[in-house]
Amino acid sequence: MIPSTSLTRICKLIVCALALLMKVCDTSNSEGTCSSETNAIDCQSGNQPDENRYAESSNSEERWTRYRELIQEASKHVVSCLGCDCYSYLIQDDLDLFDRISLEDVNKAQSVAKQAVRYQIIQGKVYRSPNCLFPMRCLGIDHFLKGLAPKLDHDIELMINTHDWPFIHRRFEKDPLPLFSFSKTKEYYDISFPAWTFWAGGPAISLYPRGIGRWDLLRENLLKTAQTWPWEAKKEFAFFRGSRTSAERDNLILLSRTRPDLIDAQYTKNQAWKSRQDTLDAEPAEEVSFEDHCQYRYLFNFRGVAASFRFKHLFLCGSLVFHVGQEWIEFFYPAMIPWYHYIPVASDASQEDLTDLLQFARDNPDIAQRIARQGQEFVEQNLRMKDIECYWEQLLRLYALKLAFVPIKNEDLILVS
Repeated sequence: MIPSTSLTRICKLIVCALALLMKVCDTSNSEGTCSSETNAIDCQSGNQPDENRYAESSNSEERWTRYRELIQEASKHVVSCLGCDCYSYLIQDDLDLFDRISLEDVNKAQSVAKQAVRYQIIQGKVYRSPNCLFPMRCLGIDHFLKGLAPKLDHDIELMINTHDWPFIHRRFEKDPLPLFSFSKTKEYYDISFPAWTFWAGGPAISLYPRGIGRWDLLRENLLKTAQTWPWEAKKEFAFFRGSRTSAERDNLILLSRTRPDLIDAQYTKNQAWKSRQDTLDAEPAEEVSFEDHCQYRYLFNFRGVAASFRFKHLFLCGSLVFHVGQEWIEFFYPAMIPWYHYIPVASDASQEDLTDLLQFARDNPDIAQRIARQGQEFVEQNLRMKDIECYWEQLLRLYALKLAFVPIKNEDLILVS
């Protein structure tokens, strides 16, 4: 005969075993009996239940639902395209602002952007202003115009802005003026063109004293480097190096100081650096080559004075790009879809926001890798040097059709040889 105390003990264990199957059991009452609301393991061990233990797993799934929905929605907006055809609509949007373009309009554009460079393409030859504020930038522009000049059916005259920022602001200019700028926001009328940096005149830093260098060569090198750092081999945290050209970058730098397990982000020197205050009370970090970025899974891109030249390079690493701020664009940005090609980040994102996005990527490595791959494929397939040349050609052909005058050789301009 089994003693009543043993029988009670056996009954409790049976009930706990059944509750274990249901993953709920309770020892919160003084008798130590199990109910259908708590965990059998706690019952068996006699520990008080952790009310959040199983809620955390469920909440983790719910926590990322909004991001997954954004990713799913983004996939619905993907349009199949190849090469410069991906960007044709931006050319149309920019030029549709103009009915006809007179020589007076061109001159007015120069009166607003006083250091803009005047170019003429006449009978297959390129002429420009003798004084270029940024000679290497003009060298990059010269390269593309010289290659296209013999192909054009019409002579053209245009003003090209070689500053980082646009000039023709909708608030201050009643009507659009034909000024070509590499970067802008929706608040500007400026006509987008592929930046000089695709050939020459990129940011000059200690690693690249003559500028970043030709896009076609650096692109090839980065794709090779990416093969040595496949996703599985990359370091599982975020990375950023850059100067403090915008306070939008501060929260990422500060987060790195408290969460070095999550991100390595530090400020470097630029020409304006005077003291540690310019790098948020820290010594400036060494600059890091684009190739060395490829060893990290997550890479951050911020605007500088305008759109950042680093953006296109980061994708070639096959890393997941976190792009901060959607306002400033280059000509190819609008063709890239947030949550499909990269992770968008608000320009005023807090440290908590940044942590949340990075944790999402860590908790969902398959999704993170897929977006990284899609971004890399887009840049690899649609931002080749021939696509840059194609965009220039489409842009100049359509611009020529808008001209209401026939350019006459300006004797003040020099031949680009």
